[in-house]
Amino acid sequence: MPRYLVRRTFPEGLRFPGGKAGAVAAADVVAANTREDITWVHSYVDDDDKTTWCIYDGPNPEAIRAAAGHNGLPVDEIVQVRVLDPYSYGGGSS
Repeated sequence: MPRYLVRRTFPEGLRFPGGKAGAVAAADVVAANTREDITWVHSYVDDDDKTTWCIYDGPNPEAIRAAAGHNGLPVDEIVQVRVLDPYSYGGGSS
């Protein structure tokens, strides 16, 4: 399945709860994503909590936008990406 990087802007800052409430909120997002066959892999959040970069696996950008709509999340940009892993080249220190 293709992998995507999704950039989101939260002008007032990301409001994601911690603790048990955060676990419930994350589970709700994951459950809503299944309606569009989307998997939330992980996210990166900047220091001021106003921008996130989220990694998703899914069939296409339209499905990611639909899942974002189900979850009430903004979408600024969706880019299909692939992994470039420096450790997959069999290198290491010389």
